[in-house]
Amino acid sequence: MAVTIWHNAACSNSRGALALIREAGIEPVVVDYLGTPPDIATLRAVLAESGLTAGDLVRSKEAQFAELGLAGADDAALLAAMAEHPRLINRPVVRTAKGTRLCRPPETVLELL
Repeated sequence: MAVTIWHNAACSNSRGALALIREAGIEPVVVDYLGTPPDIATLRAVLAESGLTAGDLVRSKEAQFAELGLAGADDAALLAAMAEHPRLINRPVVRTAKGTRLCRPPETVLELL
């Protein structure tokens, strides 16, 4: 399995994780998840692989979270919102043969390399 990172260049955590991957001599598959959002099935796969919940993966501090009235929403509603509004997805998500993690702080990525 290739190393894949869901990347947002405007995010310092995402830039940091990407730099650490490259410093390890690996050129990952960089997914611009804002431009090409994952579908609900892919989001569910990431949750299953990582052990996260939809609540762990959603950016609840994002203004859009409040605008959409997602406080107290169930996993299905959160996944639908993330698929439709990818800015709500917490990042960076890194997938490797060793596992899948939300790499916050960026150094978390080292456990996957």
